[in-house]
Amino acid sequence: LSKFLDFGKDNAIMVDNADWLLKLNYVDFIREYGVHFTVNKMLTADAYRTRFERGLTFFEFNYMIMQAYDFLQLFRQYNCKLQMGGNDQWSNILAGADLIRRAEKNPDAECFTVKLLLTSEGKKMGKSQKGAVWLDPNKTSPHEFFQYWRNIEDADVIKCMKLVTFLPMNEIQDMEGLSGGDVNKAKEKLAYEVTKLIHGSDEAEKALKAARSLFGGAGGNEDAIPLTEISSAEWGDGMNIVLLLEKAGLIASRGEGRKLIRQGGIRVNDKKIDSFEHLVTYMPNGRIMLQKGKKTFHRIKIV
Repeated sequence: LSKFLDFGKDNAIMVDNADWLLKLNYVDFIREYGVHFTVNKMLTADAYRTRFERGLTFFEFNYMIMQAYDFLQLFRQYNCKLQMGGNDQWSNILAGADLIRRAEKNPDAECFTVKLLLTSEGKKMGKSQKGAVWLDPNKTSPHEFFQYWRNIEDADVIKCMKLVTFLPMNEIQDMEGLSGGDVNKAKEKLAYEVTKLIHGSDEAEKALKAARSLFGGAGGNEDAIPLTEISSAEWGDGMNIVLLLEKAGLIASRGEGRKLIRQGGIRVNDKKIDSFEHLVTYMPNGRIMLQKGKKTFHRIKIV
């Protein structure tokens, strides 16, 4: 986070809302702040209306009030006057600004929201079975980060270039309407630019070379692909595919590994694995590349 914000001399501070939320007395809280919210107005918020038909829990209903209270405390303790967020949070952030005006009789609180990054199907990007794509390289490696952007849907490439890169608009517009292999070149450009922005030029170059190596392009280099080293003593005559996936950290459980194999989602050196009992043996060229789904690659090295 310090890469994007300067925490020196209180230029930016990080606080935990548990410091004030966990101390709340429910009765006192509702009596003092609940009077500033009307059910009728709250139900006009998109976040509530979309849940209303399937059933809106009281826990969900309280979320707006709690987020508004967060803004109030930030205003009181740190003179925070602007709250920013995705445009799906507009109603919650607006509720906080309104609470400050009512509770503090101060009109200075403001809201700022930004367009959400959605797929062509209207779903939030980064929301998958594995979870979100992280900026932290310890949670999502630069290679995996690059691969995520390299493998987005064709229909989302231009939009993502406009939203998350600093490429000139005329250059992006020149790529509109591309098809076939040209779209893959545009995806590669997108992945490189975003990875460079987050992880720097060196990591972006490594990820680009690794991707080209995986997909047969020129100038390939697999060094950026995550690596697990296994001793020859532990390896022996080979290792069961499920155990190897677990060893590489590609699965959370052996059950997940068996499910992926059953669905045809595991490959070794581009060969699909169809048996839970498959024994991965040492390859003549020493190259052992695991592939999970379409996007996740992992090297194995016997030492």
